[in-house]
Amino acid sequence: MLKAISTLVYLKQRLHSGLLDGLARGGAQAIEIYAARQHVDYANRRSHVKELAGWFQSSEVSLYSVHSPQHADYQEGRAGDPPLNIASVDRAERILAMDEIKRALEIAEQIPFRFLVQHVGVSNEKFSDHKMDAAMTSIEHLRAFAKPLGVRMLLENIPNELSTPDQLLALIHTAHFDDVGICFDFGHAHWMGSVEQDFAILRDLICSTHVHDNAQDRDSHLWPGKGTIDWKQAMALLRSAPQTPPLLLEVAADETVNPIEKMAEVFRTLEAT
Repeated sequence: MLKAISTLVYLKQRLHSGLLDGLARGGAQAIEIYAARQHVDYANRRSHVKELAGWFQSSEVSLYSVHSPQHADYQEGRAGDPPLNIASVDRAERILAMDEIKRALEIAEQIPFRFLVQHVGVSNEKFSDHKMDAAMTSIEHLRAFAKPLGVRMLLENIPNELSTPDQLLALIHTAHFDDVGICFDFGHAHWMGSVEQDFAILRDLICSTHVHDNAQDRDSHLWPGKGTIDWKQAMALLRSAPQTPPLLLEVAADETVNPIEKMAEVFRTLEAT
């Protein structure tokens, strides 16, 4: 099973080759870049992205995926800018979101990657048919942009009424998005109800994962084993997925933990589970 990690663990820092070297030493065989401008300045492809491309070109570690940006500013929304929302019923807001996502997709021109992980709606978004129609239109547009870059879109189960497993499955099938898959987020499934039930619904479409833990109280992105997920069950489910998704850690920064040592420990533990 491919061992991977999201750069979310270093979100508060500008991503550089030294941090990537550490993730490689911790056992990562692949990386997911978390596309936040203050962390990876994907809009500045002549400098920052070029710098990161040099590291990947000289490393055996691959760029597996990019997590679609959730804000367009350099402070991850702290400046008061609303989150990007491809399901917004406001056309101007959708265009803004798609334009920003396309900037992140263009990373593939210098660092090839397989998948873009995309949220449908924002946290706690309520369901409406109009929002689902808007999301379908946005995904169709982004698919067309991503395809020549060699990138497939993966929709993520997140805590809102548009992104339940049933709704994501219905969206993909209704729109005949045969090339759109799923990034299964174990932490979100646990927080929203049941890892086992949610995984069963999405199993055949799962191409990637977000592996993190919580105590079913909030989306805390803890290291596996620090919450209440049954990881023996979770790993058995992951191994049963037909498309052989990676074990991709997506944990929040914790100043009390050395991420290089911790990820190596977690990889060993989960692989032996």
